[in-house]
Amino acid sequence: MTKPNPLLKKLGYSDTDRLVIIHTDDIGMCHASVQAFKDLWSVGGVTSGAVMVPCAWFPAVVQMCRENPDMDMGVHATLNSEWENYRWGPVSDVGAGSGLRDEAGYFHQWHHAVYDNASVEEVDAEVNAQIEKALKAGIDVTHVDSHMGTIMHPKFIQTYIKAAGGRVLPNMLPRLDALGIEMMSISAADRVAYAPIMEMLEGIGMPTLNGIMSMPLDQPNGQMETAKQLFGNLPVGITHFILHPSIDTPELRAIAPDWESRVANYETFMSDDLKNFIESEGIKPIGYRAIRDAMRK
Repeated sequence: MTKPNPLLKKLGYSDTDRLVIIHTDDIGMCHASVQAFKDLWSVGGVTSGAVMVPCAWFPAVVQMCRENPDMDMGVHATLNSEWENYRWGPVSDVGAGSGLRDEAGYFHQWHHAVYDNASVEEVDAEVNAQIEKALKAGIDVTHVDSHMGTIMHPKFIQTYIKAAGGRVLPNMLPRLDALGIEMMSISAADRVAYAPIMEMLEGIGMPTLNGIMSMPLDQPNGQMETAKQLFGNLPVGITHFILHPSIDTPELRAIAPDWESRVANYETFMSDDLKNFIESEGIKPIGYRAIRDAMRK
């Protein structure tokens, strides 16, 4: 039987409650992502999100957070630039020969190029620079999570944990028996290596998650049914539930081949039907701010 998550009682819940962080990834990647988060936040469709600091619309996220200081905004630690026609690069002061950069000077498109080329020192400098840039801009950062999961590779995971923990911020950090852990592409060997680290982290009060779920980006149709099925299967404890919502714009269509699914994510979570379903299931939505504040106590 899985050990109850000690964070539940710290947050004032029982060991059998189901909590969910309804989390928007990729905020600031394009304008459509910023407007989508603003709309969803205003209707209570999401409880948290994370900004991509290296991306072009980061200043718009800063302005949105200044205008809405209660927004729950983390840093989406970014080491990849995955699109073909729209790219971004490091914010840290790394030179042209850095292992973080591809031949064109941007971040590498895919995970393995980062694993093969970037040093721990370069990743450490970059992730800390992203967090500091967000803090200095005035964002009340609530957590640190991971774009495409890259920084959660065994080579870099200590940087990921220290960059957040050193500022008393929670990470998006699923337990090794978390429902949906396979989404993180953690191999069996990595799980063995992580086990003592995770046990130690939970022992010192670092928040961990019982589930990680995500709305699909390859199925624009039937997303309401998909969302209800996922929420219906939410485990006891705390789940990080990922979506990538965007409003429909020419910019989004030019950038993202999966734009239809992103728009469908937005429309689904703007719906009262879904909010009513979550409530009927007895699920309790929370944000990372509550978790961060509990850590700081």
